[in-house]
Amino acid sequence: MDNDNVVSLIEDETTEFVTVHIGEQLFGLPINRVHDVFLPESITLVPLAPRDVAGVLNLRGRIVTAIDMRGRLGMPPRDAEETPMAVGIEYGGESFGLLIDSVGEVLRLSTAELESNPINLDSRWARVSAGVYRLEGRLMVILNVDRVLSMEAAAFAA
Repeated sequence: MDNDNVVSLIEDETTEFVTVHIGEQLFGLPINRVHDVFLPESITLVPLAPRDVAGVLNLRGRIVTAIDMRGRLGMPPRDAEETPMAVGIEYGGESFGLLIDSVGEVLRLSTAELESNPINLDSRWARVSAGVYRLEGRLMVILNVDRVLSMEAAAFAA
């Protein structure tokens, strides 16, 4: 295979993302990291937990730590009457539910179109971003799930 074919193969690679809304912002999660999308029924508060840990919940017999992505990303809390959705993720042998506002569609995007984080991207977001896609006038921030779940909550404080 010559170099032109190798370059063509690299440029044609795509990745699928589950799109989610947190506040007014569009985010993308690599589909291969998403195990479930669900409506959390009952979240049990955990005493002395960081503010972005909403609590724990039972998902088909598994205890899942619920992470409030608005808190994790330094966004204002959702209104009390708004019901969050959750995206189930596995990390370090544990189950997590990332609480988001809504789930969008699955997008297949060319890896060649992934851009570096803009210089003016909020530093809390830049720490967990794997880059951005420009989509029809909107910026979709790609979340690096490992970074979202591995960083201490204090690192996300304003």
